[in-house]
Amino acid sequence: MTATPARNTKVMNRFDLTQRLIAKLKDEAVIGGIGNTNFDLWAAGHRPQNFYMLGSMGLAFPIALGVALAQPKRRVFALEGDGSLLMQLGCLSTIATQAPKNLTMVVMDNGIYQITGSQPTPAAGHTDVVAVALASGLAKSSWAADEDDFERLIEQSMTATAPTLIGVRIDDKPGTGTTRRDPVQIRERFMHGMGVRQLL
Repeated sequence: MTATPARNTKVMNRFDLTQRLIAKLKDEAVIGGIGNTNFDLWAAGHRPQNFYMLGSMGLAFPIALGVALAQPKRRVFALEGDGSLLMQLGCLSTIATQAPKNLTMVVMDNGIYQITGSQPTPAAGHTDVVAVALASGLAKSSWAADEDDFERLIEQSMTATAPTLIGVRIDDKPGTGTTRRDPVQIRERFMHGMGVRQLL
């Protein structure tokens, strides 16, 4: 299987797409994967409903699944890099089985492990992550053709009745800013943003 559909899409910028997403949100939760994905999430608009994953690849989607199941009336977005998703591909089958209708996953695909030196991922140029999601049972999975299409897919996902996965091809620009690396503060602020705990 080749990544032909992805190659037919525009190569976009992660920070620009993240800003476009945040501009549409109110009290929705957003889970940012490690590295540049959450650096851009932090820089795009720090909110108590944002959770910034630190130090463990591939956990943005599983964490977002837990939040979506725990708070089914709240829309949950998860932002993950292609390299991190490769570490936890099995989560796609789990999400398809649980089928939370309030979960949207965005895969930022540049084909490299950017944060560690831009080494190509094992699947670069060979694996279509959207095709993998479809084969895992996530029927509402598609590539965003360009920025306008990305915004359209995000808006559609806000009223979806099944989990949504959006693949975006991105450039290799570094993240904007740096997440404050305080796990306790990140956890407490997010739990406050979810309405389940008062700030310490």
